[in-house]
Amino acid sequence: MTTRRHALAAIAGAALPGTLPRSARAQAWPARPIRMIVAFAPGGFTDIAARILAERLSASLGQPVTVDNRAGAAGIIGTEAAARSAPDGYTVLMGTISTHAMNVGLYRSLTYDPVADFAPVSGVATSPNLLVAHPSKGIRDVAGLIARARAEPGVLTYGSGGNGTSSHLAGELFKSLAGVDLLHVPFRSTAPAASAVLAGQVDLMFDTLPSSLPHAREGRLVPLGVTSARRLAELPAIPAVAETVPGFEMGVWTALFVPSATPRPIIERLDAATREALPQITSRFAELGLEPLPAGPEEMADYLRAEIAKWTQVVRTARISAD
Repeated sequence: MTTRRHALAAIAGAALPGTLPRSARAQAWPARPIRMIVAFAPGGFTDIAARILAERLSASLGQPVTVDNRAGAAGIIGTEAAARSAPDGYTVLMGTISTHAMNVGLYRSLTYDPVADFAPVSGVATSPNLLVAHPSKGIRDVAGLIARARAEPGVLTYGSGGNGTSSHLAGELFKSLAGVDLLHVPFRSTAPAASAVLAGQVDLMFDTLPSSLPHAREGRLVPLGVTSARRLAELPAIPAVAETVPGFEMGVWTALFVPSATPRPIIERLDAATREALPQITSRFAELGLEPLPAGPEEMADYLRAEIAKWTQVVRTARISAD
């Protein structure tokens, strides 16, 4: 009887949540709603991709996946909150090229480590920018832009959403690879920068496709090239900048991350659910100029390391600091 009581007590104790082994807790995941942190304000590239994906993940995982916008400090506030959250799979981060690659070189005192503090889960979306010019400049292609810039160094201007933003670093990468001198004009966000280009107050901009493509189609801006490695199937008439400037490639991207100590089975489950969702939301992505970025944990880790190295070098070459 004593032995039987001990056995029953052991079984009962194993059923208590606090005594479940880590693997068993991971297998039970998710048992409650999941919070997806977006470190930027609603309505932007990252927020839109997050909300589209969250809807599909909710259906696949059987628990609500809610988007929590924690904007501020170039994405640092929300990203740090995600890094410090419990590693139980109930807080995930929609990380970006800014939070996990560009900020590494821009901030000497970054309050999180995108590699040590996070485990990559799955790629989500990517989108190239579109290099556009105001029609009054008479520039019709990238070769013409380079010729003008070399003839008039430091005269042509390009706008950005601020110092250290992706639209700024795209311009710096172009300057470095093309061997030209353009004058950077930073704005407080991309919207006023795009408005300045439309008004002819600024000559050029590496703008997002959803923002700039409608104006290019209506003739208010001249599309010089997409910043993807090759032409987009949906826009075959617009060349890639890389056709004239070899090696130039710049695409904003988003990916899911969790705190680094999150159990591997949870990461694998979330990755599988994300990969399952991507084909179902491809058409919605396409309407917004986004493309799926299918990449599992290992692929995303390799991609992240390459992106950190690339953009840190761009920042150092341009001597940019956001501190």
